[in-house]
Amino acid sequence: QVQLVESGGGLVQAGGSLRLSCTASGRTFGVYGMGWFRQAPGKEREFVAAISWNGRSTAYTDSMKGRFTISRDNAKNTCYLQMNSLKPEDTAVYYCAADANTFARASSRESDYDYWGQGTQVTVSS
Repeated sequence: QVQLVESGGGLVQAGGSLRLSCTASGRTFGVYGMGWFRQAPGKEREFVAAISWNGRSTAYTDSMKGRFTISRDNAKNTCYLQMNSLKPEDTAVYYCAADANTFARASSRESDYDYWGQGTQVTVSS
């Protein structure tokens, strides 16, 4: 069983930045693909970004390319989401997820993810 704990959310003004962290329990974090998703009030959960097990491959939703950067530090069992130039429409609960397939790629599909964190709130004021 893998537990994921997100942190780093909060309130920020439009144009500001936040860095979310997702720390995983367990010894096999280094072979998992990791992803970030978000869910705004009244909307379905959507894909934000993903990174392969070794960090060599990443994927982003088009609207976030150039503003968001996903990275990972396998030595710390942690995945990050750096968010810059934040907009009010980025307001949502952000979830990290782990794809437990060994040597997983960067996937945008929710169904590929086996473990989910509890979410962290990001609020961007105008």
